[in-house]
Amino acid sequence: MKIAPSSTRRLLLQAGAGAVAQVLVRPAMAQDTAAMTAAIAQFAGGQPVRKGRVKLEIAPLVDNGNVVPVRVTVDSPMSAADHVGEIAIYNEKNPQKDVARFTLGPRSGKVDVSTRIRLATSQKLVALARMNDGSVWADSVDVIVVLAACIEGES
Repeated sequence: MKIAPSSTRRLLLQAGAGAVAQVLVRPAMAQDTAAMTAAIAQFAGGQPVRKGRVKLEIAPLVDNGNVVPVRVTVDSPMSAADHVGEIAIYNEKNPQKDVARFTLGPRSGKVDVSTRIRLATSQKLVALARMNDGSVWADSVDVIVVLAACIEGES
């Protein structure tokens, strides 16, 4: 399969623009990171947040932040003894840090939820799952957004 030179050039330009934006925006994100960390701590309710069991799927390079598909899966038997009670997705740069929440139970069968979200700009997303035993598991992804959405106060 041969890729047209204009398509290759477009992809390289988008990746380059996204990388430059990521480098320039990262220092200003400290305040946003603190707000997201506080929201995650509130969701965890004092429990340590562990890596693993959760898989957050989102494209690492997004052309348009207005409609971004997101999928979260969790490794769980979904039995009465071991199941996911709630899933939450948080982000750094959107006006509201709490992107989505899903309530589940043992009758859900399997944990595979998806939705479409808006992303203001390049940022980190975190998916959390609270298990019925109170443990909290997480996965995170850094996303580069070429065309931003959700920016408030711009004309």
